[in-house]
Amino acid sequence: MDDGSAELALDDRSGGIGRDGLISWTAGGVSLLLSAPPDAPVALVGLRAGETPQWSEAAVEKAPPLVELSFDAAGRSGSSPAAQHREYTGSRALRYHRHALGDDGESLEVIQRDPVTGLEVTTRFEHLAGAQALRTSTTLENLGGYTVRVQYVSTLTLTGFVEPPARAFPDALRLHYARNAWTAEFRWQDVSLEQAGIVEIAGPGGRGSSRGRFAIQSTGTWSTGDYLPVGAIDNVETGETWAWQIEHNGGWQWQALDRAGDVYVGLSGPTDTEHQWSAELRPGDRFTTVPAAIAVTTGGFAAGLAELNRYRRAMRRPNDDNRTLPVIFNDYMNCLNGDPTTEKLLPLIETASRLGSEYFVIDAGWYADGPGWWDTVGAWEPSTRRFPDGGLRAVTDRIHAAGMRPGVWVEPEVVGVDSPIADTLPADAFFQRDGQRIVESGRYQLDYRHPAVIERMDQVVDRLVADFGLGYFKFDYNINPGLGTDVGGGDRGQALLDHNRAYSRWLDGIFARHPGLVIENCSSGGMRVDYSQLSRMSIQSTTDQTDPLHFVPIAAAAPSALTPEQAANWAYPQPDWSDDVNALTMVNAMLGRIHLSGRVDLLDAGQLSLVSDAIGVYKEIRSQLPQSDPFWPLGLPGWYDAWCSLGLRTQDEDLIAVWRRGGEQTTRLPLPQLRGRAVTTEVLYPRGSKARAYWDQGEGTLDVTLPDAPSACLLRVRDA
Repeated sequence: MDDGSAELALDDRSGGIGRDGLISWTAGGVSLLLSAPPDAPVALVGLRAGETPQWSEAAVEKAPPLVELSFDAAGRSGSSPAAQHREYTGSRALRYHRHALGDDGESLEVIQRDPVTGLEVTTRFEHLAGAQALRTSTTLENLGGYTVRVQYVSTLTLTGFVEPPARAFPDALRLHYARNAWTAEFRWQDVSLEQAGIVEIAGPGGRGSSRGRFAIQSTGTWSTGDYLPVGAIDNVETGETWAWQIEHNGGWQWQALDRAGDVYVGLSGPTDTEHQWSAELRPGDRFTTVPAAIAVTTGGFAAGLAELNRYRRAMRRPNDDNRTLPVIFNDYMNCLNGDPTTEKLLPLIETASRLGSEYFVIDAGWYADGPGWWDTVGAWEPSTRRFPDGGLRAVTDRIHAAGMRPGVWVEPEVVGVDSPIADTLPADAFFQRDGQRIVESGRYQLDYRHPAVIERMDQVVDRLVADFGLGYFKFDYNINPGLGTDVGGGDRGQALLDHNRAYSRWLDGIFARHPGLVIENCSSGGMRVDYSQLSRMSIQSTTDQTDPLHFVPIAAAAPSALTPEQAANWAYPQPDWSDDVNALTMVNAMLGRIHLSGRVDLLDAGQLSLVSDAIGVYKEIRSQLPQSDPFWPLGLPGWYDAWCSLGLRTQDEDLIAVWRRGGEQTTRLPLPQLRGRAVTTEVLYPRGSKARAYWDQGEGTLDVTLPDAPSACLLRVRDA
């Protein structure tokens, strides 16, 4: 490689390595370069935005294996610590076999084989129209004559963030990851590599590694109970960003570590080390990893998140709900709090309809005769005590008559320990450990691998839809029973993976039978915000946060993890709150999906007008949200930030929410994309707001004044 170029062509669609043993492929604005030497595994040199960039010989020589693979406890070829997923002997045994392009050129498969075991490893890259991103997965097939037990297999490995012999990577790269605690979701962290524990010891051009790493993972059945399955690396010198997500509703892991003067990133589903997972592959067996996606962009970290936003739209199930964005009233949050009755619901139904709601969801408690329903869930039969006159059907009929579609709350993955259903299903229909059912917070965990579970829950959903004309389910999930079940005798981690996938197939079956049904994804709020769930369900509960001021950074950051049209943000006005606070709680939801709640039936005329105005403005702008790209004029919000801001960029205008929780009366929003342009600014909401905005065309900044704290406003910015 004298000139470092990798401008290669594939000779045919089923093989043919380019000159110098390289494979180059470009799709959707992302270029990939692989090295396929005859005496080593296929290596991923890097991914770049744009068409066929040049790659140096040093970059090719240092490239790590395309797939990291550990099986039969073979260990590592190097001296990496046990917690690190790299330098596995299994990876080093793989050799290039062939590669193939899809008929449309939008996918690439690279096949490797282990000549000793007969294990075949296929890495698939796929581009989806509309996004500068690739989706990837790894499939193992045992073509040999004996059983292989896999402890780790990567979905994606990636390096090439700096080009040797560039300046040492600590100066160029930033690492981004997101914490996701209960009622404190979507908290992004931007750290230097040293702050992440990654230091370079060899200098530019060296081959050493500190053997340190930064790693995050899920634990148990809450896929986002501590972290989001996303991350990014940002090259601040070149403006390039690599942003990724892992798409799984169970165990996942990603790591970043130093390697040969660059950073090495590995993404995977469950692992032996983190999740007690392994997969037994007998001759002829196949296993496919959970998928992941990587967006490669220029323009910085926010541009990377915007590109993931486009990818999420491209890969999810098409549905009208994400196109029309109906307003939803839910009776739970800061409202009935799990204690619905006919008497309490009727005034809420009337008020929600007058305010413009299009769905009305009866949340928890509708199935229980008394207040202590937590341990009794599972039958999903409506209470007769709560709905004495005509039953629940009389209430849902009233919802229909008010011009709304009814919905109910269900927790389909659990059965309460005191539920009559607990003794009617087979014992092996529940998660177990050492022959005993796992009990978590008064509930048993259903095992969706069992056909009796599928049959029963199909009947529940179909019955509720037929009996009450439901158009909406809120599927909640309030327990985390740990790493899995030992029913069946295999590894707990593999049993959990099989259960996760079976649950996803069950959801697919619901939508096949009821294609117009809206299902909300909720797991104690935002404890399962992943695109295994959200590729199927059209809407996501972002949080259980009850304080509107704490909700501000959650609402502002939500489009970093899911598309705005899927982000169900609570707006729960109260009769004893000030107009500023009630307007703020409405703004919290107006650049996502309005999940209206609160005691709207007790609001006075002025307060009702404030809420009605918000819903009116939302209905004017909501058609733009499904095509918008998120941006953050003040950066992604910190939990304690006095000022927060979220923007959605549409084809013709920018919609910008601004919140003030304290601090000075005025903040400055940089809008570099509009610098030098004459624009108009309009306060869309609240009507009669004290908010003022001043545009500096030369600087490209918008000074926003909110005299009172707390308060918020929604702005429209467009060309004059």
